[in-house]
This record gives sequence, structure tokens and C-alpha cells, in this order.
Amino acid sequence: MARTTTRRRFNEPTRCRFCRERIEEIDFKDIPTLTKLCTNQGKMFSRKRSGNCAKHQRSAKIAIKRARFLALISYSA
Repeated sequence: MARTTTRRRFNEPTRCRFCRERIEEIDFKDIPTLTKLCTNQGKMFSRKRSGNCAKHQRSAKIAIKRARFLALISYSA
């Protein structure tokens, strides 16, 4: 009996969610996305934890700082 499940290739690097969706820059007004990148205490997740590439991690950092400054998200919970 043949298996029809797809297997993941080991030589393919995993891409961050923003690269997969072809998002150039993260918007500071996109609050649901930004809250997924922060802990309950308001700290940002690391690149390893969030799975972002370096470019999008920097973009997320700037977006979170702008959203905090405009009181769209809190500095701490």
C-alpha cells in the first residue's frame, strides 16, 4: 500500500512567517500579529523562539516600539 503523505525535505531551510507571506515590512497597526511576537509580560520573543529571520525581527522590533509609544499595546502586562 503506497503512502501518500508528503515528507519534508531536510535540505530545505525553514522560512519565517513573514517571508512565506511575502511581507516586506511589519505594520505597527497590526496588533494581533504584534501580540503573537510578545510574551505575557510584554517582552519580545527571540528570533529562535519566534522563528523570524533577522530582517523581519528588526522590523518587528521597530513596529512593537512604535505601537507601544502610541499606546496600541502595553509596555508590560
